Amino acid sequence: MEKLRFAVVMLLWGVVRWVDGFEVNYGNVSEVAYMESSFGLLESSGEGGAAAQEAPLMVGITLIRGAHAKGAVCLDGTLPAYHLHLGFGSGANSWVIQLEGGGWCNDHRNCVYRKTTRRGSSNYMEKQIPFTGILSNKAEDNPDFFNWNRVKIRYCDGASFAGEGQDEASNMYFRGQRIWAAAMEELMAIGMRKANKALLSGCSAGGLASMLHCDEFRGLFSKSTKVKCLADAGLFLDAVDVSGGHTLRRFFQGVVTYQSVAKNLPASCINHMDPTSCFFPQNLIAHIQTPLFILNAAYDSWQVQASLAPPVADPHNLWRDCKLNHARCSPSQIGFLQRFRNQMINVVKGFETSRPNGLFLNSCFAHCQSERQDTWFADDSPTLGKKPVAIAVGDWYFDRSSIKLLDCAYPCDNSCHNLVFM
Repeated sequence: MEKLRFAVVMLLWGVVRWVDGFEVNYGNVSEVAYMESSFGLLESSGEGGAAAQEAPLMVGITLIRGAHAKGAVCLDGTLPAYHLHLGFGSGANSWVIQLEGGGWCNDHRNCVYRKTTRRGSSNYMEKQIPFTGILSNKAEDNPDFFNWNRVKIRYCDGASFAGEGQDEASNMYFRGQRIWAAAMEELMAIGMRKANKALLSGCSAGGLASMLHCDEFRGLFSKSTKVKCLADAGLFLDAVDVSGGHTLRRFFQGVVTYQSVAKNLPASCINHMDPTSCFFPQNLIAHIQTPLFILNAAYDSWQVQASLAPPVADPHNLWRDCKLNHARCSPSQIGFLQRFRNQMINVVKGFETSRPNGLFLNSCFAHCQSERQDTWFADDSPTLGKKPVAIAVGDWYFDRSSIKLLDCAYPCDNSCHNLVFM
């Protein structure tokens, strides 16, 4: 069966959109501020399994009406929102919560722009969104979680649901932590408090958020409730870029400072590291007590584009072709990317030794593999140890087996759905 290939259409050379991945604007705003956007991948022709061809379930939006009184508002002051599809049968009392991704904003200019988009205002959010991958309601697409209560919490604060502050002069609100709390309060009130099983998940910036809030999520439930967390494409590394600088560290420093994130970071980390370092997952995971599953591509496409070889670090566009298509990378560029993979492997070494944790680290050029049906569970999904992502996550969650899956280095994995840009 021919593998699906994917293309992102680059409009006006400057914008690239990915599935809860990135939206790169090289002309007007920051190079990493708006790099995540849903539903941007366009599938080229090819076979991806019968399930991938069917129309997905569309789920309507719900505004959190009581949030305003709590100051739990989007960047522009509008109400936060979520999408809920109720569970049924054996899954009626089980819940999977997905935190939406969508980049960050790190200063006044970037946040002012962001509040005029669906990433900063519920006024611009879609009224319905497709539930695919881990949110699918079909057993053949989502074997372990299809009949659970499935929720997607929309992302409109720009700091991975962790900010706490306000820019009064610009009428901007940094209330990510309050949005998280208001969403949890509403979901608990409508039935989640009765959950016997719960899984907090998230992709990209939402994957980072799932780590930041994992232990808080555990604390909402009684000890009898089985609670775990899944971080997809959220393992952002404090890596050196191609110029020898630290593009992502500088950007995260702006996010943490401008949105007053430090007060919501784990005290166990803040007590011995600076706040910016504690926003990087590599320094967070050791402090998380709740079982956590890390799902990541070793050559994460967003990090290659925005952290390792952003335009500011590559002014002569020496990495342009390599970023658009990994097959065009020179041997020295592949060597640089292999060193990035080695850094990621070193980060998870301690993590994977903890028995309750799970790991699926494949050597693909991808980003967000739990939301897309083709990478979550389809006829030709990426696999490790003969397990697709959905089966690996299910086996881990239900304790059917220990899942610590680490791929060999590129180009050994022929199951990847690598992202190729045009």
